[in-house]
Amino acid sequence: MVKQFSELRRSHLFAQADDSQLATLARTMQEVELAPGDMLFTHGQPAERFFFVRSGQIKLFRVSPEGQEKTIEVIEPGQTFAEAVMFMGTQGRYPVNAQAVTDTSLYAFDQKQFLKVLSETTEICLGMLSAMSRRLHMLVNQIDGLTLQNATYRLVMYLLEHAPQGVAESMEIELTTPKGVIASQLAIQPETFSRILAKLKRLDLIEVNGNHIALRNLRGLHNLAYVPVPDDIF
Repeated sequence: MVKQFSELRRSHLFAQADDSQLATLARTMQEVELAPGDMLFTHGQPAERFFFVRSGQIKLFRVSPEGQEKTIEVIEPGQTFAEAVMFMGTQGRYPVNAQAVTDTSLYAFDQKQFLKVLSETTEICLGMLSAMSRRLHMLVNQIDGLTLQNATYRLVMYLLEHAPQGVAESMEIELTTPKGVIASQLAIQPETFSRILAKLKRLDLIEVNGNHIALRNLRGLHNLAYVPVPDDIF
């Protein structure tokens, strides 16, 4: 279980839990393996479990009445999701669809067992508050970007958010999420997404080689998004 505990503590939800608390959860958790495109659950399905991503990526999305897909969030390794629905009891239903983007390995936790552990420990309760607060903050920022900013701003901010702190003038990042999923998450049509990348390349701000994007001019990208350049970069 040492490896499992080490994995779980990557999440804010379990970071402060002790071994006995994690052991209680681990006794009932199940391992789930998904191939790309496999559905984990669908919108409206009764919510009986929440999940921790060990490896791979999970896409949370909704489909409009017109059939248009909107990606809400892409869950990365070390993150949990669907935990908030656990507090809705037997009436809880998943508010989104969940689908594997790549080969994905998960831990699934039973609702009843999780609530039992919560009633016995403050550490995991605080971890849950931290995880939910971070997700709420992320979603508020996402709503702000989608409603108040244009497509170029949203894509530039996405690239900058994937640049480590304190990097030099130029660096390379790898897009581990398919570009179509990123475009959906940013509410950008795929063709518009490609045009913006081409425009940034013409401005000599980036270079694109498949899923690898070289950020050639970080100051220029910050200026384009009207974001102050961090002091520790230049």
